[in-house]
Amino acid sequence: MLFTSFEFLLFLPLAVLLFWGLPVRFRLRWLILASLIFYGSFGLENLLYLGVVAAIALSAGRYIRAAGARYRRVTFWGGVATILALLAVLKFYDAIAGGVPWLHPLGLGAPAGFSFYAFTAIALLADRYRTPVEAPGSKMQDLLYLAWFPKILAGPIERIGPFISELGKRATVNPAMLALGCQLILWGLVKKVVIADNLAPFVDRTYAIPDYAVPLELIIATYFFAFQIYCDFSGYTDIARGTSLLFGIKLSENFRRSYFAHSISEFWSRRWHISLASWFRDYVYYPLVGNRQSVLLMYFGLMLVFLASGIWHAGLGYGIGWGFLAWGALNGGYLWVERALSPLRRRIRLRLRGTFAGRLYTIAAIVLVFHLVLVSWVFFRAGDLSGATTILTRIWAALPLVPNLLPNYPFTVEHGFLAALILALLGIETVMEQKGLSRRFVRAPRALRWAGWYVCLFALILLGRWQSEAFVYMQF
Repeated sequence: MLFTSFEFLLFLPLAVLLFWGLPVRFRLRWLILASLIFYGSFGLENLLYLGVVAAIALSAGRYIRAAGARYRRVTFWGGVATILALLAVLKFYDAIAGGVPWLHPLGLGAPAGFSFYAFTAIALLADRYRTPVEAPGSKMQDLLYLAWFPKILAGPIERIGPFISELGKRATVNPAMLALGCQLILWGLVKKVVIADNLAPFVDRTYAIPDYAVPLELIIATYFFAFQIYCDFSGYTDIARGTSLLFGIKLSENFRRSYFAHSISEFWSRRWHISLASWFRDYVYYPLVGNRQSVLLMYFGLMLVFLASGIWHAGLGYGIGWGFLAWGALNGGYLWVERALSPLRRRIRLRLRGTFAGRLYTIAAIVLVFHLVLVSWVFFRAGDLSGATTILTRIWAALPLVPNLLPNYPFTVEHGFLAALILALLGIETVMEQKGLSRRFVRAPRALRWAGWYVCLFALILLGRWQSEAFVYMQF
């Protein structure tokens, strides 16, 4: 039951109507049941995996709150180790067994969304361990926190405290929140089925033959993939947040116009997959580095976080290979260089602040960060090092020839259509990035605002590729 499926378009209105029609005391149970129905639609065996993780997290979490300091520590680390072991076995065992003669593949595989609710379960245990009094929640609330269907497949990875607070906020329908939820769903669907799913076939067929594809096609496909994965994942988050708002529950913002970042650190911490970045920061980086002033330890912690992120991304999405570790190491290296140059960058910004040269510097920084991320996406999409190396080598060799190749390249209607989709997205997000302009749009006459949403609706009907592609990140 993908967000883009006909079944979901039937399921969601029914779930919302029943929720608001039920007495308040039954609503939590209905949300849990609806979440289990949704997740079970991907295979009833998925409920078994979810049940195992929930049993570990809930039982360990309850014991952590009640036990003494020594046993709390043992319970916490035991629960975390068990969940990580399950994640490792489901994602990597069969791939490893295929290359080791004395290991036999078990036919295992991580179900959709397993990585996300496994990390959510670890966050639950960590918050219970750190602040048992400040992390309230009943067993039913904890279960919904793990299984809440809008976020179970691909996040955002919420924290237990804010999520439980949201459950107790609203007992009556809020028309403004319902309208915002519908708008987020509509915009998320446009990004997914109109932009991402139309870009995907071009990227897939080009990256499938890196040795034989025309170098200019590889360059175009690499740019297209950057926007495909952005629209795919941020589109999912928009739909998830909008769906959750229909039930009166706010989820955290997971994407914020990612390709407008001025630095790599801004890209990863405040623009792209924000909830995962904060998860690694709070549960990996800070426990390792803390407030210690060791520069070497800081650099080690940054690289470890990105290598761990690379390992986490390996799996069902684009296969298992060293390419994901290279992707993590490359982004860690970017941050190393950025941290080393931060004093110089700070002086330049201060000197150019408020000038035309300062604006040019900002634009140059955005373009540079985008292209650094673009190079790393090659390792992410190719999956293995050999394919990524081939693509980058062929692109690098062709770059000096691009001015001569472009006039003679046989561009098609498909190229123009896909480029137009990207330009439309960039135009809209440029307006959204300028807060004054976006506020003026919100205050614009109702007819103008509705015209914008009708354009999105017609784009879905006329240009959308419905049910053609699963969301990329739900496969990790």
